[in-house]
Amino acid sequence: MYANGAQSLEEFDAQYPNRPHNHSPTLFFSELTTSLFNSLTNPPATGHAAKLRRPGTKTSDTEQRRHTIERFFSHWRNEVGDDVYPVMRLILPTQDRERGVFRLKEQTIAKLLIKLMKISSRSEDGHSLLNWKVPGKSASSRLAGDFAGRCFEALDKRPLRTDPGDMRIAEVNELLDRLAAAGGESDQLPIFEEFYRRMNPEEVKWLIRIILKQMKIGATERTFLNLWHDDGERLFSVSSSLRHVCWELWSPKIKLEEDKANLNLMQCFQPQLASYSVAVSFEKMVEKLRLPSEDPEFMIEEKLDGERMQLHMMEDDTVPGGYRFGFWSRKAKNYTFLYGESFGDESAALTRHLKGAFDDGVLSCILDGEMIAWDATMQKMLAFGTLKTAALNMQNNPFDKQGWRPLFRAFDCLYLNGHDLTKKPLHARRKALEGYTNKSGNQIPGVIQKQVPGRFEIHPYKLTKSPGDIEPMLRKIVENSSEGLVIKNPHAVYRLNERPVSWIKVKPEYMTEYGENLDCVIIGGYYGSGRRGNMKSSFLCGLRARRADIDAGIAGPETFYSFFKVGGGLTAQDYALIEHRTEGKWRPWNPKAASQYVELAGGDRYFERPDVWIRPSDSIVIEVKAASAEKTASFRVGQTLRFPRFRNIRDDKKWDDGALDMDGWEELESKVEEETKTKKEMEIENRRHTAKRQNRGITVPGEAEFIANVAAKSKLFVGMKFYVPSNVANPKMTKTQLEVVIREHGGTVVQNPARVREGDAVPLADRIDAPRVAAVKKFEGVSIIRPKWVLDSIENDYLLPYETDHLLVATEDMLALAAQNSDQYNDSYCRDVQLEELRSIFAQMSEDGRRPAASHFNKEAFYDQLEAQGHELPRSRGYVFRRCRIHLVAVDGVSELTMARLRSYVSFGNGQVAEELDDEVTHVVIVVGQGDVEDERLLAADVRKQISKRKKLKIPRVVTEGWVGECWKEETRVSEEEYAPV
Repeated sequence: MYANGAQSLEEFDAQYPNRPHNHSPTLFFSELTTSLFNSLTNPPATGHAAKLRRPGTKTSDTEQRRHTIERFFSHWRNEVGDDVYPVMRLILPTQDRERGVFRLKEQTIAKLLIKLMKISSRSEDGHSLLNWKVPGKSASSRLAGDFAGRCFEALDKRPLRTDPGDMRIAEVNELLDRLAAAGGESDQLPIFEEFYRRMNPEEVKWLIRIILKQMKIGATERTFLNLWHDDGERLFSVSSSLRHVCWELWSPKIKLEEDKANLNLMQCFQPQLASYSVAVSFEKMVEKLRLPSEDPEFMIEEKLDGERMQLHMMEDDTVPGGYRFGFWSRKAKNYTFLYGESFGDESAALTRHLKGAFDDGVLSCILDGEMIAWDATMQKMLAFGTLKTAALNMQNNPFDKQGWRPLFRAFDCLYLNGHDLTKKPLHARRKALEGYTNKSGNQIPGVIQKQVPGRFEIHPYKLTKSPGDIEPMLRKIVENSSEGLVIKNPHAVYRLNERPVSWIKVKPEYMTEYGENLDCVIIGGYYGSGRRGNMKSSFLCGLRARRADIDAGIAGPETFYSFFKVGGGLTAQDYALIEHRTEGKWRPWNPKAASQYVELAGGDRYFERPDVWIRPSDSIVIEVKAASAEKTASFRVGQTLRFPRFRNIRDDKKWDDGALDMDGWEELESKVEEETKTKKEMEIENRRHTAKRQNRGITVPGEAEFIANVAAKSKLFVGMKFYVPSNVANPKMTKTQLEVVIREHGGTVVQNPARVREGDAVPLADRIDAPRVAAVKKFEGVSIIRPKWVLDSIENDYLLPYETDHLLVATEDMLALAAQNSDQYNDSYCRDVQLEELRSIFAQMSEDGRRPAASHFNKEAFYDQLEAQGHELPRSRGYVFRRCRIHLVAVDGVSELTMARLRSYVSFGNGQVAEELDDEVTHVVIVVGQGDVEDERLLAADVRKQISKRKKLKIPRVVTEGWVGECWKEETRVSEEEYAPV
């Protein structure tokens, strides 16, 4: 039933005598897929189906999912028994630490299925499976990025069975354990053949998702564990073991004993993580630590670019050296095989070098730290991606004094000689780690009595009371190309599996970007055009409602407000991956169905409505960068990001854990306002300021009134009042006819001109000689709008921004704003022109050569205005480097042809090439051509040193020339992190 390798059931019972025993065979795998997986992933009933429910029975999607899980667990207890572990390891495969690694990627599975189905790899389905990341035109390849979906469509055309499969969950576990132990295709193929023969295509689809550990069922491990038992997630935090949770807490009547909720040796736990800084200043950041007034000191540490690692050590006479080690990553992967299980482990990359490092009085301990790659020759840390290479190098060449090696930096001691220290304050845990001098002047030893340079060290920190000490350390970080800093409250306890504000990350700010990445949830999608037709080309991101509003019942627990649209920075692979992670979760925009989860601006007008929407709990968190923020009525938050750019997907964060919300955004608002006022620090503004004209964005009249007075759906002029003093000449309409048109589209008509003087109504007229119009003209500060604006707005089905032709009489400010909404020939930026208007435009163009141009078209301002209004620019190399000022730095020997090519890319991409490393440079490109890595390293180090000495702490990105080429290839600005010099 448990498929635990070669162990017999008797041996298994002897090893785990207290585990629960089921009274009946496990359920069929088909029951798991239909009653749980499909029920969780299929959208809840809406429309007619929803109306069939009895009054008062409406439940939220979250509650329905919880009920689905509870029903399944109840069914399992009744039909099978109290041992839920066999099915839990299929529901939560990423948390199943007992099963071996499958070593199967999509490409390998595709080849196996092609053989089983006896089709050619060149056939439509064969090609679709092998190229699953590439969207195709046929039905079988429309699900770009969803490999399991591709497999289902191919299998569904040639199934061996269509009825539910006859494999029980225990059998599936047995075969999966055999698959994990399989050595190659010859062993894997028979196992897949058994699955193919005894499962229908939909069941195989879910099986593939289990193998790839990509379930996408809309519920987290926390939900499943806590619905199985109230203490389930708490026990998992200290054990990281599904089996331990399922067998310790097999009955709801069992209460978790306090000592079992503590850390245990050789039992991986879920570590505390650092929170994200959104504070305006270092002073505000330190305030968030909540330091006691009597002792306001805090700690500053360098944030290391490595892999979070926990080190366990205990006495054990059965291993060489008398002490046993265990190493686990943040994701609970066991790395003991790599770093060593004892002092005498001859294959160890680390532990064989640690003899004498621990104090003699240490019998057992658990250290929290970071495993980093260290270059012994250069005496410097290497990038995270080189860590495994460094560890393998040490395994093969353990006494190499010049090569790369793993270095463990310990920054916390969580367990010592049988005592859990997580409830102790950080300063006490640091004393346990490194020792201290007591009041009598005696030296009290710590866990580590002797550091091993370049292999095993205590991570240093600075203790200070002054927030001003953060900046000089941050400048040093810039010079050394390190990741950032972490500030810590030394009085705080250790919180397992949380991101408390007692640890806060601080990172350098980059030119044209916020100092901290913004991690937001995708809540909507927009289909593209051209090459991206019928595919999502941009996404709507939102912020979760304020905690106070959720607690008060004003907003739902899963209510998100629209915030910004993002499409820039996404590569073809990024699109495919997002589609893969969210496949099956998207729903066509329906205000009634979406309103519980997605709130847009504009009331029933639904500003920036997406083509499709997705529940936040079904969605993903993405990391974005932006130039700044600005106020807007187009998004529900009331502000939006200007020029947001995708960076990557944050798999480590969830919609309700780690993503930015309204509370976090409001902490950032003062910083947003400050950056908006100081536009000189934003590279984009350097090109926008002109003496004649300021780009203030498109103004929509009546918008504020409309927002404040939400009325019936689809009524264009709801909330707006109009005064019509006379008949209309063009087009010919009587006063009454125009008033009827206004009322038909939701507007209100007033007859008292005093309402115009009070600013309560918009006057409409196209003749200045009518007596009532002349009277309105005398009102101070009043603009008279032509009826053409009303008719154009109705034609385009939204409130148009004013154009020059829409104004009969206007203030200077109004005329200046209107001039920005059309070009020098009065061709509108915001609507399609009519035939007669087009003739007039062409006539003006033909006269242009005979008279000076009325105005110069500002391409940059036009691009800015389009993006500010949410209109996505199509992919084009013509503006891939827009808003970038790039300084090229080359080593000796780089050909002029290479430099000319890079300059051409930047210039053609609408970027600026800077001859000097000035304060407005956003990117420094290190060019080495055919040079070696050492040339690149030395040149980059010199550049970073120059940057660290600049007065402004905002810094440019330092990248290799490969970044320019990749941006050019993808026709968008890609993330810079992957192209940082060594």
